[in-house]
Amino acid sequence: MPKVIPFRAVRPTRDKVSLIAARSYQSYTEEQRKARLDTNPFSFLHIVNPGYKYQKEIDGVERYQLVRNRYEEFKEEKYFIRDEKPAYYLHKIVNRENQVFHGIVGAASIEAYGKNKIKKHEDTIADREETFKDYLKTVGFNAEPVLLSYPDNEILEKIFKKISSKRAEYEFTTTYRDTHYLWVVNNEKDTAEIEKQFAEMDNLYIADGHHRSASSFLLAKDLADNNPEHNGKEPYNFFMSYCIPESHLKIHEFNRLVKDLNGLSKEEFLIKLDTYFRIENLGDFYYKPSKKGHFSMYLDGDFYSLYLRKNQYDYTDALSKLDVQILYKTVLKPILGIEDLRNDKRISYTHGKSDMASIKGFVDSKEYAVGFGMLPSTIEEVKQIADENLVMPPKATYIEPKLRSGITIYEF
Repeated sequence: MPKVIPFRAVRPTRDKVSLIAARSYQSYTEEQRKARLDTNPFSFLHIVNPGYKYQKEIDGVERYQLVRNRYEEFKEEKYFIRDEKPAYYLHKIVNRENQVFHGIVGAASIEAYGKNKIKKHEDTIADREETFKDYLKTVGFNAEPVLLSYPDNEILEKIFKKISSKRAEYEFTTTYRDTHYLWVVNNEKDTAEIEKQFAEMDNLYIADGHHRSASSFLLAKDLADNNPEHNGKEPYNFFMSYCIPESHLKIHEFNRLVKDLNGLSKEEFLIKLDTYFRIENLGDFYYKPSKKGHFSMYLDGDFYSLYLRKNQYDYTDALSKLDVQILYKTVLKPILGIEDLRNDKRISYTHGKSDMASIKGFVDSKEYAVGFGMLPSTIEEVKQIADENLVMPPKATYIEPKLRSGITIYEF
């Protein structure tokens, strides 16, 4: 059974939370980061980018220690406080499209992760796991929860409805026009019921944060091996998670852009495509797929619809049924010569929120030769991949909500 328990979060004071909360470091451009660091002394970016204070890029262990130093300075300045009692944190996000997400921030069990009760659908890179493990070991905290999904649960919904009818501890809107609400749940009756509901679930599923959870697992093993009094209850045996009902996840597709046609002319490329697809040239008619096995393509100023010829493709398992895998097996690998989706510089990705209009722009600019659009994967497909211990291809899903760092912090 999965286990998600309450914990004593370190949190911004109410008057500072909107200034401290930040998107993940990688999501900002260099110019955006600089603007925020220049104008907002409270941004969490000052903690994760400690070299800014010295106008110097700092890497490795030296950077990790400085991150720890900045974090301690924020606590010394009373920008952060630590809750006195263990709590769950109900976090609601209303984004700029007025989509609503709500979930529960808690501490998820490393043991459950190790026993595959918290299931994965993406592969991880060993070097990144080790790097982030070393980072966590030095800084001693995690500021961005792993996004987990759980089957919709009527009892948890009732608790959320009851708690959210009261004034939120936090209510703020970001410059990205997302509005965040957070309620602290620390009464024994509600925390016991929330913990019980998670314990009775069969599995939880990682929606976003595979490397963070894998690194936390490695760190827990290291610390346990070096702790002669290890009892399984230490904070390092858990990692911070944002648990969200499956119905609240929003999954977008990642569309594909390829720089060249692998030495083929346009006509030769279309003829090879004809082996696997029924092709229709739609000219300037903007086409978006409406069924699995259907793809849109933009090539040399025209949109195309591609319908898979099912007699030319074998479905063998859950992975083979994914549109991203179908495109890889029929087009990207055999025709365009792209074997390594993670590292081949000829392929790029743009998430479905940018839609085919962005693909048209990239191809028209001659930066890319062809672009492909598809339907997003479903939560059922993601779960089936995880249940069959399979791995989705890179950039298979773009999942919302995207969480902010620094709203709740888990120390270990």
